[in-house]
This record gives sequence, structure tokens and C-alpha cells, in this order.
Amino acid sequence: MKSYWYLMILALCGFVTSFGAHIVATNLPPYAKAIGAGAFVIGLLIAVYDFAELFAKPLAGFMADRRGMKLTLLVGLSIFVAGSLLFLIIDPKLLLLVRFVQGLGAAALSTVSIALVAKYFTTGRGRAFGIYNAIKGAGYVIAPVLGGFLIHAYGFGMIFIVSAGVGAFVLLLSLLLPRDQNRNESLEDDDEITLRQFFLIFKESRLLPVYAVIVINMFLVGILFGFLPVYLYGIGYTPFESGSVVSVATLSYLFVQPLAGHVGDKIETQTTVVFGLLIAALAIVGITFTSGAILIATAIVAGIGIGTVWTNSDALISMLAKQSQLGASIGAAQSFKEFGDMVGPLLVGLVTQVYGVRAGFVSCGVLALGCLVVLVRSRALQGVKTNAHG
Repeated sequence: MKSYWYLMILALCGFVTSFGAHIVATNLPPYAKAIGAGAFVIGLLIAVYDFAELFAKPLAGFMADRRGMKLTLLVGLSIFVAGSLLFLIIDPKLLLLVRFVQGLGAAALSTVSIALVAKYFTTGRGRAFGIYNAIKGAGYVIAPVLGGFLIHAYGFGMIFIVSAGVGAFVLLLSLLLPRDQNRNESLEDDDEITLRQFFLIFKESRLLPVYAVIVINMFLVGILFGFLPVYLYGIGYTPFESGSVVSVATLSYLFVQPLAGHVGDKIETQTTVVFGLLIAALAIVGITFTSGAILIATAIVAGIGIGTVWTNSDALISMLAKQSQLGASIGAAQSFKEFGDMVGPLLVGLVTQVYGVRAGFVSCGVLALGCLVVLVRSRALQGVKTNAHG
């Protein structure tokens, strides 16, 4: 039972990152209007958070392996809280700086919380990751609505006060996590990660297949949640109807993760990853050829597939990583996730702009299917099976 108490704390750490990112990102139009900024500035303010995480996550994992997981987690939470409060004392036009500092803190607490889930759950790891990701994902659902209410009632600055309050609360809870092993003993370990080994992790042969799956899955995330509203608008859905369809897909993506992780514990984890990527890609290809109830069902299937891959790819990385390099390996995987999150929408947006939204969906789904075929035929995922369970 104690391990699940720790899991709840770590899941709330993940919630801090998703909540902090989206409570601002989804409520930027009023801010942009107030300072006279355009759409490009809004995009920049969204991207800078991910940009900070892209580079900081692997470095945070490296520091966690070297200096201690709990310490790095607490530092990350402290930076996030400080970054949130920074908005209250500087020129509001410097929000870009605030978002960057928030992203640095989020990178550390996100990477280390995932690594600690892997450390605390040597068995039942898939289910633990599923619970973690479901609670973390709740931040994506709660933040937009709560942020809109806070801005309407109290002004834009209130969302940073609330973000700091949530971060501070989780920081206090995180003090209850068990201490790291004695660092003096760890420093004598010949297996401790070096800076050279840290850079080699990005091309580690055992991890590369999973990195590829993570990037492709993030492409699917980007098109489902970013461009599905574009398609729905084009076929005459009202904003309410469009939002309802996207919400249903989001809920299916969240709720499947504990179950998908549990299934991954019972059968080969990579089998669930292959299955999840397959159904997600097929659903993405087919989604713009549907409407009505079939469209909703297809969106739900896509969400289920993406959520299945999301949770079990995290579990695969934790299985394959050396224990002395767990933080850095997970940090590298998270960096690839951020890369896919940034590049995917740009590529899909370009295809959509030139050839239309259907071409964007189909090309993204076909790319995912092609990646899956290459991975299966190359037996790269078979190698994952051998290393992960043998």
C-alpha cells in the first residue's frame, strides 16, 4: 500500500506539468489581446514551454542519476513554483521568460517522477504507469476550464497563483517520498553514468525502436487533438459539437491507460505497443472518411490506441534501461516525446495547408503504419522482448 501512496504523489507531480502547461496555453488569447500580440506570439508562448522541456529533460535525468532522484524532483518543483510566481513581479510582456522557467522546472519533475515510478514498481510496472499517466492527463482536462473561470473572475495573473499553489502543495507531499540510497556508495559504483554515456543513450540500440515508436505516437497525438477540430469545423460541426467529440477522444485516451498498462504486465509489453500503434494509425487514416456516430467511435479507437502506446512505451524504456542510467534514459525518451510533440503538428499542418485536412490525417496514419512495418520486419521489437523479459 505504501508504494501506491508514493505513486499518487508522483502522479500529482505529473499533474503539475500538464496542468501548468495547459492552464496557460489554452487561455492565451485574452493575454495576447491585452498586450496587443498576434497569433505568432501565442504560438511562441506555447512552444517555449516544450522547447525548455526538450533540452532539459535528458539533463534532468542525468543529474538525477548522479545526484539523487528525490533531490532533483524537489528542485524541479521549486523551480516551477518560482517560475509561476515570477509573473506577478515582472512586466507581463515577459511571459515568455516565465514560460521558459516553468518548462525547466516541469522537465525535471516530470522526468524524475516517471523514473521513480519505475524504481518503486519492479512488478506491476505497466499498471503503475497507466495510473500515473491517467492522473497526469487529468491536468489537460481540468486546466482549460478552470483557467477560463479564473481569468474571467480574477484576471490573468490568478492562473499563475493557482499553478504555484498546486506546485507548492505537491512539493510538500514529495518531501514524504523515501530518501535516495546513500550517494557515497553510488559514487563508488563503476556503472554510474558518465557524460559520454549520457550522450550515447540517445543512440542506444536497445532503446532506438522505442524512441521511434514514441515520436510516431506523438505525431498521432498532435493530429488527433490538434487537427480533428479543423476537420469537424470543415464538415459543419458547431464548436460545442466539435469540443464534445474531442473530449470523448481525450477521455478514451486517459481511461484506457491503467487497463493498457495492466494488460502489458500480463502479456509481452511490446505486443500491446504494436497493437496500440496499429489501431491508432488505422483510425487516424479512416477518421476523415466518417461522420456521425462512426466518426465518434473512430476517434475513440484512435484515443485508445494512442493511450495504449503512451503508457507501455514508458514501461518498455524503464525495462530496457540500466538501473544506473534510468533517469537519463527516461529523460532521453521524454525528449523524443517533446520532439514529436513539436515537429508532428508542424508537418501535419504543412500537409494540411497544401493538400487539405484529409491528406494530413491519411499521411500521418500511413507514416505510422510504415514505421510499424519497418520495426516489425527488422525484428527490432523482438530485440526489445528479449532484453526486457530475458
